[in-house]
Amino acid sequence: MNLQGAIDLAALAKVREAATAPAATNPRNPFVLDVTTESFEAEVLQQSMTVPVIVDLWAEWCAPCKALSPILENLAQEYAGKFVLAKIDIDKEQQLAAAFQVQSIPMVLAFVAGQPLGLFQEALPEQQVRGVIDQVLAAAVSAGVTGVATGATADQADEPEVISDPRFDAAEAALEAGDWDAARAAYNEVLKATPSDPIAKIGLLNVELLARTEGLDFDDVLSRTEADAPTQMQIADVEFICNEFEAAFARLTAVIREQPDARPVVRERLLQLFDIAGPHDPQVVKARVALSNALF
Repeated sequence: MNLQGAIDLAALAKVREAATAPAATNPRNPFVLDVTTESFEAEVLQQSMTVPVIVDLWAEWCAPCKALSPILENLAQEYAGKFVLAKIDIDKEQQLAAAFQVQSIPMVLAFVAGQPLGLFQEALPEQQVRGVIDQVLAAAVSAGVTGVATGATADQADEPEVISDPRFDAAEAALEAGDWDAARAAYNEVLKATPSDPIAKIGLLNVELLARTEGLDFDDVLSRTEADAPTQMQIADVEFICNEFEAAFARLTAVIREQPDARPVVRERLLQLFDIAGPHDPQVVKARVALSNALF
């Protein structure tokens, strides 16, 4: 789930310099916005600091877009503010299309805490789209983005109001402060009350990942050549944080296959990364098959 290389961040920076204006809200679905170059800063970048924003790049002439857009809009309504759907007509907003280096549509990505996450560039069925959105929500929690958009109606302000989920306020504050111990404690408090809470479970795994990689020089780690399991696990952590899921999974699977003594701890780490990425990520599906082959 990473198309960041297909996004011109310098061009996006220029878009941020444009004058802001409120986006047009669909009165039938208050969680869907028609975003322009002028409203992009406020409705996508700034809003993504508090609630995930899914971006749908489309055009009137695009048949696959017409199949995908209703799915995204229905899910935005169903999720009731857990994310906001920002629709961008590439024919009308050519500056944004250039910034995203659009080569084919539909193109769907997300913004979490101001950072882009590439998602997919095809018309997927609803079940797969739902799985991708669930992954975005999990990534948002790990980034401390746990707000909920209340949405706007024809009688309300143009901008969706965002409120925080009080269950995760302490974890969010700890994450922003880089206090991993406090974040662990906050997620564990949620898990005491609701042991199966998936957001708290994934949030806790993300805290551990952030704590393990804090202060590392990523370039230095990625340049290491030692084959021992601890080094390979550290490299995999960095690859995973850089959204190189396939490389991280393949690395750990190779250790499991080639170093039997390290198998239990490395397998546990790989399963944790699977949980963070989400069961529907295509790299997870592929890696689970490889893991099975390595074990048996």
